[in-house]
Amino acid sequence: MRTAVWMPAYIAVGSNLEQPEWQVKQAFVRLFQVPNTAAHINSSLYCSAPMGPVDQPPYINAVVGLLTQLSAEQLLEEIQGIERRMGKQVSPLRWGPRVIDLDLLLYGDQRSDSEHMQLPHPGLLIRNFVMQPLAEIAPNLQLPNQVSAAVCAQQLGMDGLECSI
Repeated sequence: MRTAVWMPAYIAVGSNLEQPEWQVKQAFVRLFQVPNTAAHINSSLYCSAPMGPVDQPPYINAVVGLLTQLSAEQLLEEIQGIERRMGKQVSPLRWGPRVIDLDLLLYGDQRSDSEHMQLPHPGLLIRNFVMQPLAEIAPNLQLPNQVSAAVCAQQLGMDGLECSI
């Protein structure tokens, strides 16, 4: 009998509508309840200006780390189910306002460039609102560019970002 392998995965969490801090914390609770996962950790909450259209509220961002026995595809399905249950709707605007946004950033060292899943997440190395919370919970994590999360976060800096909680 083959034992399921535990894989580390990191998920970005963001919200800027309907009490964003509460939405992010609700996402933590729901992510921690995903089947066949353990060793959950979440970062502090970070406040950032929106990437997209300027006429929207600031975002609350965080990162969750977990170990999972789910495949990357199964984990992505769970994440998308959480988004649906929390009321995420497809916005006509790219990077528009949203109640919740969950992005699978990393799944072990797996790479994928399918239309349904890109791993590592394409914005991982260039967004300080993702890298700062990731570095907080996994500073020694080696990223696809062979740099640690802490070094990448330091290079990106805190411009436009505040640690809120």
